[in-house]
Amino acid sequence: MTAMEQFVANLRAAPSRIVETAFRSGKPETDRTRSTFVFGNVFLHLHSVRTHRWSLRWTTTMGLGIASLAAFLITLVTGVLLMFYYKPFTEVAYDSIKDIHFVVPTGRFIRNIHRWAANVMVVCVILHMARAFYTGAYRKPREFNWLIGMGLLVVTLGLSFTGYLLPWDQLAYWAITIGANIAQSPREVTDALNITEYFDPGGFQRLLLLGSDMVGPEALIRFYLLHVMILPLVLGGLMAVHFWRIRKDGGLVKPADADQRAGTTEETVYPVFTDAPNRTYHLAAIVKGRTSQVGRGPENTVPSMPHLFYAELGVLMLTTLVCVLLGLISDAPLKELANPAVPENPAKAPWYFLGLQELVAFSAFMGGIGIPSIVLIGLGLIPYLDREKAGTGEWFGGPGGWSLVKQAMIVGFLSSLAIEAFVIHYGWLREWFPNIPQLFITALNPGTMITAVYGAYSVWLVRKYASARAGAMGLFTCFLCGFLVLTVIGTYFRGPNWVFYWSPSEWPKH
Repeated sequence: MTAMEQFVANLRAAPSRIVETAFRSGKPETDRTRSTFVFGNVFLHLHSVRTHRWSLRWTTTMGLGIASLAAFLITLVTGVLLMFYYKPFTEVAYDSIKDIHFVVPTGRFIRNIHRWAANVMVVCVILHMARAFYTGAYRKPREFNWLIGMGLLVVTLGLSFTGYLLPWDQLAYWAITIGANIAQSPREVTDALNITEYFDPGGFQRLLLLGSDMVGPEALIRFYLLHVMILPLVLGGLMAVHFWRIRKDGGLVKPADADQRAGTTEETVYPVFTDAPNRTYHLAAIVKGRTSQVGRGPENTVPSMPHLFYAELGVLMLTTLVCVLLGLISDAPLKELANPAVPENPAKAPWYFLGLQELVAFSAFMGGIGIPSIVLIGLGLIPYLDREKAGTGEWFGGPGGWSLVKQAMIVGFLSSLAIEAFVIHYGWLREWFPNIPQLFITALNPGTMITAVYGAYSVWLVRKYASARAGAMGLFTCFLCGFLVLTVIGTYFRGPNWVFYWSPSEWPKH
């Protein structure tokens, strides 16, 4: 064969050689090639080679973690497309959004998908955390990964919040103004103590957030960099650690008797091994202690490729479908150009902060800093206070079970509704005693009252069931219900000047 003939033959073989070099193990048709496929793929290597059949059940996770990841990927792709046309300067930001909305082909559709995917991500992350809590997935050895998940929730909210300002319309401007005021809320305490001149953490937080005393060009470029660069990198790093720890902690949490619950299958359907391996074990070192894999065999497991991989693709497709449908039927909002001289009334924060805004209406410090800090610290301590094992891997597992959660839902809803109804109808301390010191209102307000009721109920559960898990389930459920109640009230029933109205039709006419 001449050199030219060899060149032509190599050129013809190039496509098949590219596939062979990309997938060196060949088609994933046997357990060995499937395992090698996972080992050699940078993305699938986050998975174990084999997945327990219990973990593939829809009711185990409902796909919420993968749905959160899918929504993030959708926002990432659509966000990059929007960056081609967006200009992060106050003079032209609004016009660039209008161009995307009305001029750029499919620009409105892409922006709609971006907005809805961000909201879907927030919802899925919250539900995913609730699923992990109610199945006891924070217990040993998964304590640290629970903290990583909390970090993912905070960064997710930060991503959505920073993107809220970028359209530079009235809705964005005044929503971020509210957020900046919440950041400044420690001044409520320092002003009451007359020490703001010497110690002003609230002013520092506001300056750090906005880069200025007001929402302006500095805030826009700061939010833009946070939204498109810093927070996505942080989120990506946390997700990588989160997924890797899931694998290293023994996979998804399962009940101790998961093998019996999953049942047995014909070996011809789910063979444990299809090829004789070259070697059974490969020891790098012999050390003391034991890992999560000690004592566990491959029985009742299936290859992650294709079973887990296909399930993840299904959730990805479903999440994409939901975002696309929502993008088709609902446009991302775009109000008038931001005008600092014409405040929105009512000016409302993003929906996931409206519960805080409802509390801030009574006490800026407790609603914006105090109560959220208590909630985050409490969530972070849960894995280290609940050292029990009963019920791990089961929905609502532990003392009390589902009946306790139902009771906690009643307590959570009724107590928050009762306190809110009382305050809306009769007012609070400032209306009764106009000259009352601010520190009294900071310490005693509807938010702290709701928190105290929830805390007392949790302590009662701990004593009743002699279980930290029971108290944690009651407290977590109550706070979820309270968050829902406050968010609904802030979203649908607060009008101009943050007055309660049953319907927008009752708002004062101009």
